[in-house]
Amino acid sequence: MKYVILVPIYNDRESLKLLIENINYEIKDLNHEISIVVINDASSQQIIDGYSNIENISSLEIINMKVNRGHTRCIASGLKYIFEKKEFDFVIPMDGDGEDEPKEIKNFIELSKKGGDKSIVGERVKRSEGLFFQICYQFHKFLTLAFSGQSIKFGNFTCLSKVTVKKMLDEKATWNSFSGSLKKVEKDLISSPSIRGKRYFGPSQMSFLNLLKHSLSIISVFRKTVLIRSALFIVFYILLIKSNASIITSLPLVLLLIMIYSISSLALRENITEFNDSLKNINDIEKIK
Repeated sequence: MKYVILVPIYNDRESLKLLIENINYEIKDLNHEISIVVINDASSQQIIDGYSNIENISSLEIINMKVNRGHTRCIASGLKYIFEKKEFDFVIPMDGDGEDEPKEIKNFIELSKKGGDKSIVGERVKRSEGLFFQICYQFHKFLTLAFSGQSIKFGNFTCLSKVTVKKMLDEKATWNSFSGSLKKVEKDLISSPSIRGKRYFGPSQMSFLNLLKHSLSIISVFRKTVLIRSALFIVFYILLIKSNASIITSLPLVLLLIMIYSISSLALRENITEFNDSLKNINDIEKIK
């Protein structure tokens, strides 16, 4: 079995080096061909470093991009590169900062050997962030379920079969939301418990505003369902408050309209032409091993 670990990175060389060392340690007893493809999203700092502890890794490549496109599009470009240029059975996208724990790669691989062409998601059972962020995260999951009808308890840390990767490359939503697109193209996913770890260096990059944008991007993938549910809510709510209409009671309607506008704007990021041409953004490829 051939596995490719896909790591998007931006200005986090120290974390990347430690991550690769930890992956090398965790896979030492696995009898599989495991490679790493790093997508350097046009970092302003030097990403290339000395990688001495990579004896268990079959190959290591760093793809340097010309223009920064953001985390989601970085992963999408990486999936396209791997599908077109590499031989593989599964792709494992994971963050490069340590929050996706390398020791869980073994769980993915064990499940993949039993699941055939089914893909596996790391379902978050525990997070390391503070109380405020965790409350916001629960609200994000509720908002997604309420308006899209989808329960999405996973992020980028997954194990995608070649069949799934092909489906995601044909889906324009992949250019805007990784987890939303995966949920759209695959209804039957295997779940594996996953603990959200702490960054190796520095504070978490996921702020409240980034989490809100992330949530709305997922919801935008299922915008037809969102519009139907929103219309039903508006009708029901107007009937409910018609005898007590005021600025205060109208506030939920205003917030809903803002949300609909926001997801409509985010949906415009779905661009299959840009996605298909994403490998033109590659500047050069550093083959470390």
